[in-house]
Amino acid sequence: MLLKQFLMDEYRFLTFRAPSGAIREHPGAYLAFGLLLTWAAGVGRYWDSPDAFYWQYLGFASLAYVFLLALVLWSLVAPLGPRNWSYRNVLLFLALTAPPALLYAVPVERFLELATAHAVNSAFLAVVATWRVALLFVFLKSVAGLTGFTIVIAALLPLALVIDGIALMGFQQVVYQNMVGAHDPEGQTGTGRDIVDLVCMLAMVLTPVLGACYAWMVSTRTSAHPLRGCCARFACSRLEGRKPQ
Repeated sequence: MLLKQFLMDEYRFLTFRAPSGAIREHPGAYLAFGLLLTWAAGVGRYWDSPDAFYWQYLGFASLAYVFLLALVLWSLVAPLGPRNWSYRNVLLFLALTAPPALLYAVPVERFLELATAHAVNSAFLAVVATWRVALLFVFLKSVAGLTGFTIVIAALLPLALVIDGIALMGFQQVVYQNMVGAHDPEGQTGTGRDIVDLVCMLAMVLTPVLGACYAWMVSTRTSAHPLRGCCARFACSRLEGRKPQ
């Protein structure tokens, strides 16, 4: 049964193992399955939030986010020369990372004190974020075929740019509150808010460094192609006994 195969491959994917060959035979079905998981995680994130908008209750926010993030990741990594790199493959990868976010659907506020519930939700956020970033590193190595420091740049630069964009719009605390699912009981100076501000500051500091490394990698790769082309034409002309052009 295809659904059973979906679930088995999802489990393998989330435990950092390669899915079965069925994912290559039915990519559209797997993408639909991943988007269904993304929708479910989006609904679970907001189902008990009294301040959410109707489109957030319906899971549309998560669906829109995964399409946008896939576009950012696909366009930024493409110049680094990854293999098997298509927008659909990137979207499929991001959609399959949705299940850990189902932790947000656990209504810990219903059976824990507000401060404790906030701490648990913050722990959920840390686990989900770390898990997904680790999956991204594995994806860039095993599927995209990137190596070494290139993987670090390809993984961290898109994340840093996303955080920069959120911070520049002043939405970092709003996003944080939506993700943890509870209002910070410690107020404007709470530990969670301090951590969010620290992450945003680190992203802004690292972005120029990551961007410079990225630009160097792209320029090195693009400049190497004309050189290889000239060498190839020279070798062919010598073998054919004619003067190189």
